[in-house]
Amino acid sequence: MSTSLSAKFDTRREAEMTVERLVQQFGIERTDIFIAADGPNNTVGVEEAGSDTEAGEPTPEDRDDAALEGRVVVSVDIEEDGVADEVRSAFEEFHSADVADD
Repeated sequence: MSTSLSAKFDTRREAEMTVERLVQQFGIERTDIFIAADGPNNTVGVEEAGSDTEAGEPTPEDRDDAALEGRVVVSVDIEEDGVADEVRSAFEEFHSADVADD
């Protein structure tokens, strides 16, 4: 039976790290993983992280235009029940805000 699990992350970096864990460690196909904004606006999360933060010297001028318009949602379509626990574990490892079974 197919099911979908989703989680909301505070930063784009947390979402991307989760996707990499799902693909590399658990062998989930990238075509079964979806990343979207939690709302109608483009977003990198609710906090700056990774490439959205200030870089070290030398660097171009500081930027303050990160799209902090809401959380980043990662959802995964799974076919096997045993994989669900692994997906939930990856979501928790990277500090998801909410985990939902759809």
